Amino acid sequence: MTERPSQIYQAAVVGGGPAGLATAIALAQAGLSAALVARRSPYADNRTTALLGGSVDFLQSLDVWQRCSTDAAPLRVMRLVDDTRRLIRSPEVKFSSDEIGMEAFGYNIENRLLMVAMEDRAAELPSLVRIDDEAQSVVTDESSVTITTRQGQSLSAGLVAGADGRHSLCREAAGIGVKRRELKQSALTLNIAHARPHHDCSTEFHTESGPCVFVPLPGQRSSIVWVVRPDEAERLKALDDDQLALVLEKQSHSILGKVTIAPGRHVFPLAIETPDRLAAGRIVLVGESAHVIPPIGAQGLNMGLRDAADLTNIVSDALSIGSDPGADDVLQRYARARRADVFSRTFAVDMANRTLLSDFLPTQSLRAAGMHVLNAISPIRRFAMREGLSPSWRGR
Repeated sequence: MTERPSQIYQAAVVGGGPAGLATAIALAQAGLSAALVARRSPYADNRTTALLGGSVDFLQSLDVWQRCSTDAAPLRVMRLVDDTRRLIRSPEVKFSSDEIGMEAFGYNIENRLLMVAMEDRAAELPSLVRIDDEAQSVVTDESSVTITTRQGQSLSAGLVAGADGRHSLCREAAGIGVKRRELKQSALTLNIAHARPHHDCSTEFHTESGPCVFVPLPGQRSSIVWVVRPDEAERLKALDDDQLALVLEKQSHSILGKVTIAPGRHVFPLAIETPDRLAAGRIVLVGESAHVIPPIGAQGLNMGLRDAADLTNIVSDALSIGSDPGADDVLQRYARARRADVFSRTFAVDMANRTLLSDFLPTQSLRAAGMHVLNAISPIRRFAMREGLSPSWRGR
C-alpha cells in the first residue's frame, strides 16, 4: 500500500476501523483502484470481537484470517443463563456448534490483533493507496465524490464507502438522516484471566440491567462485556482490581474460579442508530455509519463485514458488465442487499434487550416461553443457531 499524489480512484473508503479496512482490502483485491482515507493509529482499547461463521470465511478470502487465527479462541458452545431474581424466569439454554455440523460458531479475537493483520494485508496491495489523514469535507456531484483531508489533500472517486462511524461525514454529505435512540445502559468491557478453563464456552448471564457475557480468549482468559446502568458501569470501572475480581466471580457464580483483572477497562454508552437509507449520491454506508446496536448476540462487526462483502460482490458484478460502480442502480442493489439484514438484526437485538429489561409480567412470560421452545425443540434451536450466524436470505 503506497502513498501517491491526489488523483481519481474508482473507489475510496473513509474510516480505518475494522469494517473500513476490510472494505478497502476487499475492493482493492477485487481489482479496483482504491484509496483508504484514515489515520494510522494504534487501536485504542482492548475490546474483542466474536467473529461468526461467514465473517471468518470472508477474512480468509482477504488473506487476513491466516495472519491472526492463532490469536483467537474458538466458540463451540454458547450458554444463556437467566440470572434475574424475577418471579418468571427462563430456562438455561445451551447451543452447541456440533449440533449444526460446525467445528465452532466462530472465534473471539482482540480487535487490536485483528487490526494488525488487516493493516499488514492492506500494505501489500499495490492498488490500495493509504491517505494517512482524516477527511475534512466530502462533496458529491453527478459523476464523482470529492474528499478533502484536514491537511489539504484532495482526491475524488466514483464510489465512496463511508465507514466513518456514528458521526459520519459521508452520511451527512449524502443527505442521509439517522434515527438515534440513546439507551439508559452502558457497557463495561475488560479482559480477565481465570483459574478454571472455559472449555470454549461463552456464557451470557441475563440480569435485570442487561447481559453480562464471558467470552473465551486463548488460554485461561476471557473477555467480558457487562451491560448495566450508566452509573453502575462507572462505579464498577472505578473499583480496584481485587474488588472488581470479587464482583465478577460472584456475577459468574464462580464457574471460572478465581479471577484476575487484566489491564485496561472501558465504559461505552449504548444507543441504537438506524439511517434512513444505506446509500445515496455515490456514497454507501458500512459499519457503524450504517448501524449501531447494543453488544448483544455479537452482531455489530459481523454486520459490518457483511456490508463489506456484499458491497464488493455487487461492485465486482457491475464492473464485469462495464457499469459505473457508483451509479444509482448499483447503490440501490447494495441497499436492497443489506436492508433486510441490517433492519432485522437491529429489531431483534432491540427486542431481546427490551424484553430482558421489562418488569411487565406478560413480557417476562413471553420471553420465558420463547426460551423454553429453544431449549426443547431441536429443529427450532438449530434454525435459530443458523440464523444467528448469518441471515438465511443473504446471497439470494
